[in-house]
Amino acid sequence: MKIMEPIQNQVPSFESVWAILQETAQMQKESRADFDRRMKESEQARKESSADFDRRMKESSADFDRRMKESSADFDRRMKKLEELTGSWANNHGSFAEEYFFNSFENGKRNFFGEKFDEISKKLRSHWQGMEDEYDIVLYNHTSVAIIEVKYKAHENDISKVLKKAETFRILYPHYKDFKIYLGLASMSFNPELEQKCTEQGIAVIKQVGDTVVINDAHLKVF
Repeated sequence: MKIMEPIQNQVPSFESVWAILQETAQMQKESRADFDRRMKESEQARKESSADFDRRMKESSADFDRRMKESSADFDRRMKKLEELTGSWANNHGSFAEEYFFNSFENGKRNFFGEKFDEISKKLRSHWQGMEDEYDIVLYNHTSVAIIEVKYKAHENDISKVLKKAETFRILYPHYKDFKIYLGLASMSFNPELEQKCTEQGIAVIKQVGDTVVINDAHLKVF
C-alpha cells in the first residue's frame, strides 16, 4: 500500500495578494463610480422633474390668471350691459311719469291751496356759482310758484330733495325770491307712510288714481 505524502500548505505570494487587492480596489472604484453615476442621474431626474413641475405650475397659474381676467372682463361687460338696460328702463319710466303729470297739469290741474297758476314749464335747469338744480314741473302766477318733483315710484329719501328745491330755486332764479313757493311730490305709486310724511312736511301729494290725477294739498305749506 502506497502511503501519500501530506500536502504542504501553499503560502500565497506577495504578487497574488497584491493582484487581489488591486482587483478589489478596482471593483470598489467601479462600484463607487457606478453609485455616483446613479446618484447624479437620480439628482438630474429630480431636477428635471422639479423643473417640469415648476413649469407646469407656472403654466397652470398663468392659465388660471388668464381665465380669471377673461371671467372678470366678461362679468364687467355683463354688469355694464345690465346697468345700461336698467338705466334705460328707469329713464323710460321716469320720462313717462314726467310726461303724464305734465300733461295733466297742462290740461287743467293747476290749483294749489286755492291758487290758480297761469303758466307751466318742465325740465328747468340752472346753475350759478357752483350751485345746480333741475325742476321737473314748475307752475307760475304773479305771486306764487309751485315746484313739482316727479318720480315713477316715490321713496322716503325724495322728501329731502323736494324740500331743498325751494331754497335752490330762489337762489338760481332770484327774480322769484319774494314769491310764495309751494312744493309737491308727484308719483305713479305712493305708500301711506310716505303720503303721511309728505303731509307733515307741507308737501302736496300728487298721484295717479285710476285714470285721473288726485292732488292732496290739505296741509300745503308756503316755503
